Amino acid sequence: MIQLSKRIQKVKPSATLAITAKAAELRASGKNIISLSVGEPDFETPKAARDAGIEAIRSGFTRYTAVAGIPELRKAVAEKFRRDNDLDYEPEDILVSTGGKQCIYNLLQAMIDPGDEVIIPAPYWVSYPDMVLLAEGEPVIIECLADAGFKLTASQLETAITAKTKLLFINSPSNPTGMAYLADDLAALGEVVRRHPHVAVATDDMYEKILFDGKKFVTFAQINPDLKDRTITFNGTSKAHCMNGWRIGFCAGPRNLIKAMSKVQGQSTSNPSSISQKAALAALTGSTDELDEMVKVYQTRRTWLVDALNSIPGMDCITPDGAFYVFPSVSGWIGKTTPDGTKLADDVVICEWLLDAAGVALVPGTAFGSPGQIRFSYAVAQETLEDAVNRISEAAASL
Repeated sequence: MIQLSKRIQKVKPSATLAITAKAAELRASGKNIISLSVGEPDFETPKAARDAGIEAIRSGFTRYTAVAGIPELRKAVAEKFRRDNDLDYEPEDILVSTGGKQCIYNLLQAMIDPGDEVIIPAPYWVSYPDMVLLAEGEPVIIECLADAGFKLTASQLETAITAKTKLLFINSPSNPTGMAYLADDLAALGEVVRRHPHVAVATDDMYEKILFDGKKFVTFAQINPDLKDRTITFNGTSKAHCMNGWRIGFCAGPRNLIKAMSKVQGQSTSNPSSISQKAALAALTGSTDELDEMVKVYQTRRTWLVDALNSIPGMDCITPDGAFYVFPSVSGWIGKTTPDGTKLADDVVICEWLLDAAGVALVPGTAFGSPGQIRFSYAVAQETLEDAVNRISEAAASL
C-alpha cells in the first residue's frame, strides 16, 4: 500500500460536502430528503454573466490566460474594491483564482512556514483549519460566544497573539453564523493588530453583498487604512452573483505577496477558466438589480426561519446580519432520547437523527468548531423551508 504523507493525514474531509453527499445518496435510494446543508444560492446566475460565458465559447476564448487572470478582469476587480470598499489597488495587486477557496489556499502556501500560528475565530468556515494544516501551520482556535454575536473581541485577540502568530482570519458576514463585524468591531481589532507588527490579517468577505436590515458592510483595511499593507482581502462571484459552479474568486493585497500567491497558483492549477473569467467580468460590471431582489428574498426567509426555529422547544436562534445561514443552539436537546431509544449525545448525533427521522440534512456545529449548534442554509424555496421546519418540529415533539 502507498504510504500517505503525514500532512494529508492531519486533514479531515469537508463535513458539509460529506453531509450533502449522504443526503444525495438517500434521495437516490428513494427517500424524501430536504437538504439545508449546502451553502449555494438557489437563484440563477445573472443573464449578463451567462450570456458573456456563452459568447466567450462562441468567439473561441477557450485558451490559457495569464495565471493571475485576464487584465480586464483584474482591472474590474480593482475598481470593485475602489467603488465598494474605498480600497485603492492596481490590477497588479489583484489575483483571480479558481474560487475563493483557492485564493486562501494560495495565501497560506505562500505565507505560512511550519509552526507558524494562524488565529481562527470559531465558529469558522470548515476549510480554514485544514488549509492551515496543509501549509504545516498551527491553527489557533478562539471560541466566540453567541452573547458576543459569535464575533472575536479585541481582548480575545490580544490574549491569543504570540511570537509565532503570523495571521488572523476574519470572515464577515460569517459562514456559518451570518453575523457581521461592524466598523467599531473592526476598529477594536485593528488597535490590537497595530500593536503587533508581525501579524497580518486575512479577511474573507465572500458574503459582503448579502447583508440585511440596512446595515452597511465594511472591511478590515477600509476601517484600518494604515494596516492595508498587512491585509489580504478575499471576495468572489459565487455568493453575490450566484456563480458557485463558475469558480471565480479574487483577492487584493500587498504586491509582493500577490506575486508569491500567483507563483503558487502557476504551479498548481494555472489560470482560472477563461470562460468563467469573461462571465465574472460581466457580473462585476453589470446591473445589481437581480442581486438587490435576491437579498430582499433572503431577508424575508431569514426573519421567518428565526421565528420558526425559536418556537421549537430546545432550540435557540439569534438573528443573523447576513449571508444565508442561521446557527441555532440545540443544547436543549442534548441528553434527550429518541423514540427508538437513541440518546442525543451531541450535535453530530442530532444531525444524524434528523436526517434519518425527519429527512432533513443539516450540518453539525462541531464541523465549524462550535459544538451544540446546527447550521441551516435557507438558500432554498420558502415552501421547502416550511416543510423542513414542520418535520423538525414533529421530530422534536417525539423526544
